[in-house]
Amino acid sequence: MKTNIGLLLTKRAHLNPDREAYVESDGSRRYTFKELNERSNRLANALKANGLQKGDRVGLLLMNSVEFMESFFAIGKVGGVVVPLNWRLVADELEFILKDSGVKTLIFDNDFAATVADLESRGDKTDINQWLHVLGGASDDACQPFATSYDAYCAASSVVEPECGAEDDDMLYIMYTSGTTGLPKGVVHTHTTAMWGVFTIHATADYQSGERYIACLPMFHVGALTPLTINAYHGATTYVMRSFDPVAAWECVQREKITSGLMVPAMLNFMVQVPNFENYDWSSVRSFMTGAAPVPVALTQRYQEMGIDITQVYGLTETCGPACLMDTENAVRKPESCGKPFFFTEVMVADEHGNELPIGEAGEMLVRGKHIMREYWNRPDATAETLVNGWLRTGDVGVMDDEGFFAIQDRIKDMIISGGENVYPAEIEGVLQSHPGISEAGVIGQNSAKWGESPLAVVVKSDDALTGDEILAFCQGKLAKFKQPKAVEFIDVIPRNPSGKILKRVLREQFPTDAVE
Repeated sequence: MKTNIGLLLTKRAHLNPDREAYVESDGSRRYTFKELNERSNRLANALKANGLQKGDRVGLLLMNSVEFMESFFAIGKVGGVVVPLNWRLVADELEFILKDSGVKTLIFDNDFAATVADLESRGDKTDINQWLHVLGGASDDACQPFATSYDAYCAASSVVEPECGAEDDDMLYIMYTSGTTGLPKGVVHTHTTAMWGVFTIHATADYQSGERYIACLPMFHVGALTPLTINAYHGATTYVMRSFDPVAAWECVQREKITSGLMVPAMLNFMVQVPNFENYDWSSVRSFMTGAAPVPVALTQRYQEMGIDITQVYGLTETCGPACLMDTENAVRKPESCGKPFFFTEVMVADEHGNELPIGEAGEMLVRGKHIMREYWNRPDATAETLVNGWLRTGDVGVMDDEGFFAIQDRIKDMIISGGENVYPAEIEGVLQSHPGISEAGVIGQNSAKWGESPLAVVVKSDDALTGDEILAFCQGKLAKFKQPKAVEFIDVIPRNPSGKILKRVLREQFPTDAVE
């Protein structure tokens, strides 16, 4: 069997044709592996018949859906390159990604018809010459005049297996980073790197026979796309939420007897804030995986008390997901840690020259493994800066303890230098989030005439009576004086990217004033 991600679905359909592969979380659409594979083959054959060549990029502007899942496997089978698109972006942002990646075919949901019409009207601002409109139950009249109905496009095509169009180091997808610090970069993964991402997670995480997995993250994110691939490899049933809703998630858990899933910490928190959530039956759930942001110990313990393990993942788009894994027991014992490296993965803490640092000394986290990206698309300088001697420079500041556990202290670019001392916002955020009256917190640096930079705490409070002075007093004795926030601002929602990471750039734009001290 060739190393081609699309063939994982082919093989699973052969081994377990009647096992459910895809179920919408409300139960409205259900497909076996045989049915999902046939749907995928129809699209693959239609794309080939309409001129798709090896290496041609196909953009997916789709909500979580069977169309997204089958498109990913179909494009991979025939040698196309998937470009998953963040549907939260506006037209100008999408235009940049579409042009940068050279997308020629765009498959889009009816939800985004107006945005796509805007993009189409811009002419050669993109290279798209084929537009496929997923109507999603809308009438045929709703199809954009420049587009073809996705269902009609596929219906006229064959279900036979297409000839495999790519393998090994051929490109599989270009996934654009969230752009927290600037213009997004396209992370290139191949069939080989994606396959090793599957092997790495599957060898480390607790996958069991008969897995019933709830998919809550947007599929344009690596934290959703890699598990979908693993589920085809393992033969797990994927229950897909079009978009996350905590009530609907509990209903799905209870009705479908969910065993596992992946959610960012904010989602886990929303789940236990649902009124009377205790009335739902979650006895089938063994564990939830989470990542993208630190998990408060209290939240991990809450799920422990419910009989649900919380497994924490540290990873990046550039690693196809995995880097370090932390189980529930050690997460409580070592709340500051992100765990130990995944199987088939090496991690070290290095100085600015790439030399490994001793235990307990902070430096940049480096990751190595066969699941590391090939390159940044059309960014040779960025690639050369990030991939050094086989290691991926993560841009994260970390430290390793004497048990081999790693802890992320912060992003290098988010580090605050106050009075010549390095201050890591994540450390302050951890203290702030331990306050019972604070639900979320983000910390940024502000220009300070006295210190160079000073930490500002941006807080979402759960106790309306809580004041800024009380928060500052709470930090005294818990942080060195130079680390303590000098001021507090209140906000309704902490801005985050789709993976749950705080958008520090947005916070800096919202609070651009100089520090009070």
